[in-house]
Amino acid sequence: MMAQAAASAVNRFGLGGRGDEIAVVGGDPRGWLLAQIAGDARDDSFAGLPDSGAYLDQYHDYLRQRRELRAQREAGKAEEARPAMDRRGLRRGLQRELAIRQGVAATTTRPFAERLVRFWSNHFAISIDKFQASLFAAPMEREAIRPHLIGRFADMLLAVERHPGMLVYLDNAQSIGVDSRLGAQSARRAQRNPEARKRGLNENLAREILELHTLGVDGGYAQGDVAELARAITGWSVARPADRERSRRDDAFVFRAVAHEPGARRVLGKAYPEAGEAQGEAILRDLALHPATARHLSLKLARHFVADQPSPALVERMAKAYLASGGELAALYRAMAEDDAAWSPSAGKFKSPEDFIVSALRACQLGADGDLALSLRLQAQLGQPMFQPRSPAGFGDVAADWGGPDALFKRVQAAQALAERLPASRDATPQALGVAALGPALDDETATALRRAESVQQGVALLLASPSFQWRR
Repeated sequence: MMAQAAASAVNRFGLGGRGDEIAVVGGDPRGWLLAQIAGDARDDSFAGLPDSGAYLDQYHDYLRQRRELRAQREAGKAEEARPAMDRRGLRRGLQRELAIRQGVAATTTRPFAERLVRFWSNHFAISIDKFQASLFAAPMEREAIRPHLIGRFADMLLAVERHPGMLVYLDNAQSIGVDSRLGAQSARRAQRNPEARKRGLNENLAREILELHTLGVDGGYAQGDVAELARAITGWSVARPADRERSRRDDAFVFRAVAHEPGARRVLGKAYPEAGEAQGEAILRDLALHPATARHLSLKLARHFVADQPSPALVERMAKAYLASGGELAALYRAMAEDDAAWSPSAGKFKSPEDFIVSALRACQLGADGDLALSLRLQAQLGQPMFQPRSPAGFGDVAADWGGPDALFKRVQAAQALAERLPASRDATPQALGVAALGPALDDETATALRRAESVQQGVALLLASPSFQWRR
């Protein structure tokens, strides 16, 4: 029983067994998990990477070069010229970020904490298929999620919603209050020139805050609440170079008072007086402690870590612990990890493509640059390219999202490709790797096939493609 619990700690709650990890967990699987939520989730592997402000400066430099080049071309002076920093240069920086992030997952000794980081990154999903947002997906995880992983959800929520990645991805950087100074100017321009584009309120971010980030789709809000929250966060925008020069802030957020809709707001029946930037902050802090938010977050966490259809009683206990703590995330994690329902032998999760690839890297102890580059390509081919969910709702989190016949066939191919990365002289036998990765979840049929494998590569391919390996038990 304890051996199964240790394997569950590593696989169901972690990122997959690596080396002697199951043995390290030993007889205290719950303690092993709880120890990981007692410290900082930031990782030294990311040290030295540009922050969002630096990426924003690069992006504005790219836009400046494009404007200058366009002017030269119109003047007939630079027909073949290109910006010194084109999109490919910006994309190379993103690829470096992705490889480092994959390497952290493949080697971390705090896999429960790392899985939590990835859970929240998907909860607050932005997609790099929108070019303007592509520079900020990885930095948003580093700057807004990791530092707040163990703190209050309200702090993480505020950090995310004010981050340039979210503000650009969901268009709040362009949102302007109709009765703001900029809104009035825009209206006057439209009167003078009917063809002029009239700028106004954008509700995208406000809607996703309510529907996805806090209350949930059935959380009891109405369209009027969406519009009022959208008005409250007008002026929340992304700094321009001039703003960065004037500001003493070390992030890329700026509050533009001239774009903010003046006046009091009413959200979910509560009135919020005019307070500029602080008005939106007050609403978000109240949303973070709403009972519907507690249930929504608890259900998503239990669905991710325990089962596609988690016990309603488990979800309710988690929500109560969250509210009783004043919205502390550590209390929410602890309530899940200490609950017997979360450790049920009948529970388990079918691995998403990311889970499958990361657990394969860990099982095989692959982490070289070539291994990571291959794993990113395979993950994309399996349908889950990193930071590219194509929807603010993030990637799906139940078996039905990932278990089709074609997807399983692609996993077999991916298993073979990863197995080929193993050197023929690898000391560990396929069976030993299987035991280390899965523990008691390694079934007799698979174990027999691993013993009969003609080579390490063939055996490892069989292990990674086996039904047992497709599940987080």
